[in-house]
Amino acid sequence: MLAYFASPFQHRPACSGPVEWKDFAALEADIALAKEATASSGAADVFFTSPSPGQIARYLKNQHYPSEEAYLYALADVMAREYRAIVDAGLVLQLDCPDLALSRHMVFAHLSLEEFRKVIATHVEALNHAVRDIPPERMRMHICWASTQGPHHKDVPLKDIVDIVLKGRPQALSFPGANPRHGHEWKVWKDVKLPDGKIIIPGVIDSTSNFVEHPELVADRIVQYARVVGAQNVIAGVDCGFGTFAGRLQVDSKIVWMKLASLAEGARLASKQLW
Repeated sequence: MLAYFASPFQHRPACSGPVEWKDFAALEADIALAKEATASSGAADVFFTSPSPGQIARYLKNQHYPSEEAYLYALADVMAREYRAIVDAGLVLQLDCPDLALSRHMVFAHLSLEEFRKVIATHVEALNHAVRDIPPERMRMHICWASTQGPHHKDVPLKDIVDIVLKGRPQALSFPGANPRHGHEWKVWKDVKLPDGKIIIPGVIDSTSNFVEHPELVADRIVQYARVVGAQNVIAGVDCGFGTFAGRLQVDSKIVWMKLASLAEGARLASKQLW
């Protein structure tokens, strides 16, 4: 846990002093629990999520450091220990980076697009600084526009940020691709060259809807991406987490498992077409 102190001027805690670790043992306990819970799953890899420096800064405002950039790098230096611990435990590190997309209308709506792009470029640089010693293939990063049932009409288009996001060191990039606002954006990859060694993890099932996608629809979505960037560069994923906030239930747990089963079957169907 990070040492943050409550501010009388905000509902959320804020950074009012140097950022440092207060209870690293809590993280170690979480990692041990995750490994125990997945030990018998037979999974080739298990990913463990952690917020990016920019995402932490989005929620916990700076009241101490001389600049936002200084704050980001302070967070990066502290969080580097967590990122390394996750990877050293044999888990894949997923860096959650909604700050690279969601913050466009949540925090930086007053900026021009170019100004916003400069902000997130700094966020990516700070992230890369934090994971500079971790092999890219042991990491993935997730961007999103919030796992909510809102209209999403102010979401920044993927095409406006994808070049910056792809500069992140993690090998794999996870992003929403199934919900009605972003389902068309597979076409972005027709004009964007995927850097060598990069993999994309597009969402092919929606994490906010109780509809269970048909496996053939899931397969169609996977094939769309695969035919643009290459089947070897695509992993089928989910738009976002089903349990992003404790206590918020958008999709019934029984339906979650049905949707994941449809994801698996759709991936099998797609693989038959592509290989």
